[in-house]
Amino acid sequence: MKHSQAKSSKTSDATAEAEPGVAAVNRALTILQAFEQSIDGMTLTELMNATGLYHSTILRLCESLEHFGYLKRLADGRYMLGPTPFFLGMLYQESFRLQEYVLPVLRELVRQTEETAALYVREGDERVCLHRLHHVRSVRMNLREGERVPLDRGAAGKVLLAFSGQPGENFNRIRTAGYAVSLGERDFETGAIACPVFSVRQQLVGSVSLGIPLFRFNKKAFDTCLPFVMEAGRKLTADLGGNPAIFSPPFEKLAGVRIPT
Repeated sequence: MKHSQAKSSKTSDATAEAEPGVAAVNRALTILQAFEQSIDGMTLTELMNATGLYHSTILRLCESLEHFGYLKRLADGRYMLGPTPFFLGMLYQESFRLQEYVLPVLRELVRQTEETAALYVREGDERVCLHRLHHVRSVRMNLREGERVPLDRGAAGKVLLAFSGQPGENFNRIRTAGYAVSLGERDFETGAIACPVFSVRQQLVGSVSLGIPLFRFNKKAFDTCLPFVMEAGRKLTADLGGNPAIFSPPFEKLAGVRIPT
């Protein structure tokens, strides 16, 4: 028994060391996250199965969460989310400014690649350039913030269509790879690499796009820039509450696209 307890303790300690922050807080947040898929509340047994935590640990943490209004215990013993998460969500909505998340990421992408970075969002059958930053170079992309472009032209448009569920083999390839490439589609002198940005529950927010003049767009530039574009998508998606797993390397080769060598 002692050996088993010691082994369990070592495992818990190793897990705690691997996690950032405070272990008890992480466990409490794990309990709250378990309610993402629950509408009718959760029993202690269901919480144990969802979190992997012990019965006694869940009880203690639930008492604290209930005390601060994060959980509410019903008469039949089930737990439901309390009013505090709703209140915090309202505060988040009121204070949320997308540009405060987007601009630092675009600025870093421009610094890394020395090219033009932008965020596009979909409006009907068009995409709108919401934010755009460029490097100090003699050749720049000529699209300005607020301008509208047809969805069927350019890498960003393809991404917005693909991750909105547009059917077709080309869009299947983009969904599989996690990014799109265009060469001289919207402007015959420019190309682009683009990837999606997601928020909570993988809702599509927009598309991060890196514009590159065609005379600089070759295999070497693509191999250099793709990881930076995907990292920008990962960072924004994580910041906005989405699942960034799609942006993890190694990156899939996008079938059907031939980039000059």
